[in-house]
Amino acid sequence: MESRLERFRELIKEKKLLDSTLAILHWDLETEAPKAGQELLSQMIGNISLKSYEISTSPELIEIVEFLREMKNELTPVEKKEIEDFYEEMDKLRKIPAEDYKAYTELTAKAQGIWAEAKDKNDYKIFENYLEQIFDYNRIFANYREPEKDPYDVILNDYEKGMNVEKLDEFFRELRREIVPLLEKIKMKKINNEDYIEGKVKKCNQIVFSKYLGEYLGFDFNRGIISQSEHPFTLTVNRDDVRITTKYIEELPLSSIFSTIHECGHGIYEQGIGEELKDTLLADGASMGIHESQSRFYENVLGRSMEFWQPIYKNLQEKYEYLKNVTLDEFYKGINSVRPSLIRVEADELTYSLHIMIRYEIEKGILNGKYKISQLPEIWNEKMKEYLGVEPKNDSEGVLQDVHWSCGLIGYFPSYALGNVYSIQIYNKMKEEMNIKKLLEDKKLDKIKEWLRNNIHKYGKMKTPKELIEDITGEGLNAKGYIEYLKEKYSKIYNLN
Repeated sequence: MESRLERFRELIKEKKLLDSTLAILHWDLETEAPKAGQELLSQMIGNISLKSYEISTSPELIEIVEFLREMKNELTPVEKKEIEDFYEEMDKLRKIPAEDYKAYTELTAKAQGIWAEAKDKNDYKIFENYLEQIFDYNRIFANYREPEKDPYDVILNDYEKGMNVEKLDEFFRELRREIVPLLEKIKMKKINNEDYIEGKVKKCNQIVFSKYLGEYLGFDFNRGIISQSEHPFTLTVNRDDVRITTKYIEELPLSSIFSTIHECGHGIYEQGIGEELKDTLLADGASMGIHESQSRFYENVLGRSMEFWQPIYKNLQEKYEYLKNVTLDEFYKGINSVRPSLIRVEADELTYSLHIMIRYEIEKGILNGKYKISQLPEIWNEKMKEYLGVEPKNDSEGVLQDVHWSCGLIGYFPSYALGNVYSIQIYNKMKEEMNIKKLLEDKKLDKIKEWLRNNIHKYGKMKTPKELIEDITGEGLNAKGYIEYLKEKYSKIYNLN
């Protein structure tokens, strides 16, 4: 058994080195790579992905893992969990032919550049064929793995263990049932708080303030960097090399602030994973829903609170000079202004989940054959009008606004809505143990980060999302607290009855 464990570790180290190389290549592809070099980078990604796949599905590793599963009672808790998780991943991969896997990784690497070009040129047709291939591959892979199941159920479970269409349909029905009437009440007030925060800020000032914010939040720049990309994201090489990006728009200067706070939430999670998990396959977030709970917690619960800005608002005014005559109260109302908008990443906290519902329904419709890829711009626009009362003028502010599908992240979007709910469940538990508002006023964000690290971050993938949220809150996924949080917050801001 010891010799097999040792060989398992050797093979996993080799796989992790390949996966880390892939992460660096993806980082380069999405941040610095010249357009002309993207074809070669895509081929490199496909080649190295295949090598990682070959290790994961090799007869030697399969034999070792199956043997160790039989000996699970003699393994440590970390070894046991890692073996079980890897067995599931290995079982998925070995059902997918190697040539299909390589072709798909090359396709998604190339598609990101095509998506960026299509968005820049405001032309969905440029991207349409690539998107169709990506969805086709996802449907085919799901059928390879579990042919008796709805393909979307198979895919959703990859992002949130135990999740499926039936559960999400009910989850979104509950959110829509409560959010839409609240939104209508706010619309009737006809109050525009956005006037307070409209302005223009030079990119150089935004860059300086983003770095300041990262340090203030507790993102460790000795083990991470911040750069810029067309669509903000977080990429982890390992817990000591965590990379985040934001996007700087001079006419929308607050966009980079909340993108930075959001990505720092992801990054702080990755940096907080336990040292003992560093070289294992468990050095990752429990699920994408839990991961998004951390980014949404930092962005909304902390970053859109009065108490967060109270001690640092003057620092912001120095770099964002147009805010010099805007009071903190006006700024707070501005950053919490509710107005249905076209762009998801710029959406207010209340309408955000409606953006996610649109994407969820589209993904489901494509995978079950209800929608055709060629129809997506029209379908997208119709759903935006139905859910939010706004309609995109072009593809760039419509169906092309998100990078996710070009990366192959089909099934990811529901994680944002799940993360919203998880974040408030976690927040409500935290409030029982500490005075969060006072900690923010006193600039003691390290205390908040420490609680998150001890209760969530350090466990990595040692716990499933269900186990993690139940251990923290005593209950599973429950949207009730999130709905109450929204009602209380926006009733105060808009003086609702």
